Amino acid sequence: MRYSSLWKDYELLDCSGGERLERWGEITLIRPDPQVIWNTPKTHPKWKNADAVYHRSNSGGGSWEIKKMLPDFWRINYGELAFNVKTMGFKHTGIFPEQAVNWDYTAKLIKEAGRPVKVLNLFAYTGGATVAALKAGAGVVHVDASKGMVQWAKENAALSGVADRNVRWIVDDCVKFVQREIRRGNRYDIIIMDPPSYGRGPGGEIWKLENEVYSFVELCAQVLSDSPLMVLINSYTTGLSPAVMQYILGAVIKPKFGGTVESDEIGLPVTHTGMVLPCGASAIWHK
Repeated sequence: MRYSSLWKDYELLDCSGGERLERWGEITLIRPDPQVIWNTPKTHPKWKNADAVYHRSNSGGGSWEIKKMLPDFWRINYGELAFNVKTMGFKHTGIFPEQAVNWDYTAKLIKEAGRPVKVLNLFAYTGGATVAALKAGAGVVHVDASKGMVQWAKENAALSGVADRNVRWIVDDCVKFVQREIRRGNRYDIIIMDPPSYGRGPGGEIWKLENEVYSFVELCAQVLSDSPLMVLINSYTTGLSPAVMQYILGAVIKPKFGGTVESDEIGLPVTHTGMVLPCGASAIWHK
């Protein structure tokens, strides 16, 4: 399992009984996590006095129980990168901290390339990978269908000191955007995608990742440059294993460009137990 040990402003203190106990800067949150199927004793003192707890509803969704006054949003740092986080609907905070290991991987490739690098970040959310790539010196096209998420990503870029770098912010359906980029002849050295498990397009189109990911990777292969560096797929879909995503990259990207394909779970170290909580999966093709 791959994970970053460099976080200082985020810490997974403990996890048990379907919940995570987390420190985000100075604020402690309890959030549900379906991966946490064990019921180890909740002996960490912060279980009893967290600042906010997210409670799931039996009818779907849920809500935050705010136990101490929280700011509307607050800042956390990961090395030179900075992000605004807040308590959002459906338990989220605006950052998936386990993705830091992928940010570092991407930044290293960019710095070692020895040439200008163009990055296409699809389903780009609040821009963790975008600001990491910009900080490493790449040009980035950031695409997400949510106007609010793209605005949040812009704010994170400003906090990280990269708002003036070579970046385009695009509010669009990712499939339709890639189709247009093919027609325009635009090409990229790195493609990063973090597609949702399930969603609906602007015209009511249903997106189910297991059904769409292969054809979408085929589509994205058409906007790779002649000398690409990386294609990264990240997934939180339980039924889509790392090995399946690795096979797709091996079937679509490797025959044309050679290189290597690998995959693994990504996770977060748990302070209280010394173990690592699996949080998702990534597959990477790299030259």
